Amino acid sequence: MCGIVGIYDFQADSRRIDPLMLDRMRDTMAHRGPDGAASWIAADGRVGLGFRRLAIIDLSPATMQPMCNEDGTVWLVFNGEIYNHAEIRRELERMGGHSWKTDHADTEVILHAFEEWGIACLEKLRGMFAMAIWDGRKRELWLVRDRAGIKPLYYSIQPDRIVFASEIKAILADPGQKRCVNEEALFNYLSFLATPAPYTLFEGIQKLPAGCWLHVCEGGQVSEQRYWDVLEHTNPLVNLSDDQIAELLLDELRTSVKLRKLSDVPVGVFLSGGIDSSTNAVLFSQGEPEGIKTFLIGYDGQHKSYPNEFKYARLVAEQVKSEHHGKVMGLNDLLEFLPEMVHLQDEPIAEPVCAPIYYIARLARQHGVIVAQVGEGSDELFCGYANWPGLIHSQQILNLPGARPLARAALAGLQAIGQGNRHRRDYLDRHIAGQPIFFGMAEAFSHPQKISVLSRRLRQKFQSASLWETAGIAALYGRFMDKAWEKSPLNWMSYLELNMRLPEQLLLRIDKMLMGASLEGRLPFMDHKLVELALSMPQAVKIRNGSSKSILKKAMAGLLPEPILKRPKQGFSVPIADWFFNGLGSLARQELSDFCGQTDYFDFKQVSALFEQHESQQLWTMLNFALWWKEYIQ
Repeated sequence: MCGIVGIYDFQADSRRIDPLMLDRMRDTMAHRGPDGAASWIAADGRVGLGFRRLAIIDLSPATMQPMCNEDGTVWLVFNGEIYNHAEIRRELERMGGHSWKTDHADTEVILHAFEEWGIACLEKLRGMFAMAIWDGRKRELWLVRDRAGIKPLYYSIQPDRIVFASEIKAILADPGQKRCVNEEALFNYLSFLATPAPYTLFEGIQKLPAGCWLHVCEGGQVSEQRYWDVLEHTNPLVNLSDDQIAELLLDELRTSVKLRKLSDVPVGVFLSGGIDSSTNAVLFSQGEPEGIKTFLIGYDGQHKSYPNEFKYARLVAEQVKSEHHGKVMGLNDLLEFLPEMVHLQDEPIAEPVCAPIYYIARLARQHGVIVAQVGEGSDELFCGYANWPGLIHSQQILNLPGARPLARAALAGLQAIGQGNRHRRDYLDRHIAGQPIFFGMAEAFSHPQKISVLSRRLRQKFQSASLWETAGIAALYGRFMDKAWEKSPLNWMSYLELNMRLPEQLLLRIDKMLMGASLEGRLPFMDHKLVELALSMPQAVKIRNGSSKSILKKAMAGLLPEPILKRPKQGFSVPIADWFFNGLGSLARQELSDFCGQTDYFDFKQVSALFEQHESQQLWTMLNFALWWKEYIQ
């Protein structure tokens, strides 16, 4: 787990990459790699790679990157872990023709795999990764992001070169990089709490979508291709019983968790007390006679918006006999962390959960853990959200013949009673337009609300804009309808989340906050084989008798304590509604007032109305943007 950066200059002239600038870019990400740093620049000065190291597998100096093959014609910088690297190495050793300089480094396996199979080697890799491969034989650069998008990779294409990095701040260290707001990305951000790929909030800086590679040729020609789509790797489980499917799921979960134990440094588990993190902890503890370390964060006081989960986490910790550590976080911790949060995020992730994730990561590091397993992804794969069954039912009703005229009548009714600015209006608008009603789990603003808070200039610019096009949902839905074996509402919801919210919000917050504490995060539920299995399951298997996650609960029955299996869903969150109007609100009002006075993005009169309406999530979303602008643009 590391930070990577690089430059490829297209111009064949006398200019050379400045090694001092490359090192400055690299070292903006020192938190990603406190165990060492190195850079390499080609003899002609046109290609440069930089690396910050967090040593996890094969701790010897021989594993330092940038790493090259035997004759120095192929170079690699790589952020992540390949969990099946030993298996691939054995295959390469049987084939012969490669000499090895490391004992068991996954980095060297990627290098030789690329020599052997070219970019098709990606099919063999099981893990998380963002990498850059320089093929000096063909003078080609390959940028690659893992299938699920666990690791981010950003790039900026300039007239004479491409610059890329694990974090945007490294690209911003290039004096030639402009700092401007991408206003279309802002339009999407206000809905999704993050910016969907390929855009970022910086004009001219993009992020590689999950499951894609970017190919850069010597003349500057750039092409992007998707090398993995889960819908091309499903095997419909239509003739199996629930018991048989549950057995398959448990086997795959065990494999995924076991693979993520691979490490030469201590590994722990984040344990919230929900079914996902409890599954990780229980399966991880199997075969660990010396016990494991588990970590939890909660909040001081009692909050209606988010009750603490200490008792549930302790129940699982006692069962697995873990060394359990917890931290109590309060509003002052959030306020103290805000400046660092903005710095680490690079661009806003309007999730207050970023703060507790950072604090629990720091807690783990303080207790000697360098790697932690986390539970993201399960809710999206197995219908874990409380409101999803209702959305599925609504979509099924709207799919009935003759529903469209009724939707138009319902829309007119909402407008007549003054409810025309709510999300229900968006659902009806989408259905009438022939679109699915679900555009993602995180929709902070409805379309009318979002238009109202924008400045007059942006209101005019985006009045007729639609997330269907600007966020790329139309293209995603087209792929889904072309490839999905079961075109059910739940399959669409899972597919959309796998392509948007997970890689650009949930997984990104894990990467940014954990790496901010120099901790590696591993996600068993995001193993691509497990994802393929989950999308092979019929919708009905996941919500038997209206119960969410029914197949996961069946798989874990007898392994998890009954109170964990039976407790209602409580997502990992923050009591932001309580805090917003108990100290955080005054900071937000001042920051947003100053921001609106200096810029032309929001209408402060409408922003003020949100304070009166206690719209804490919407205000948090806008505050994040204002603080980001202040840090990175102003």
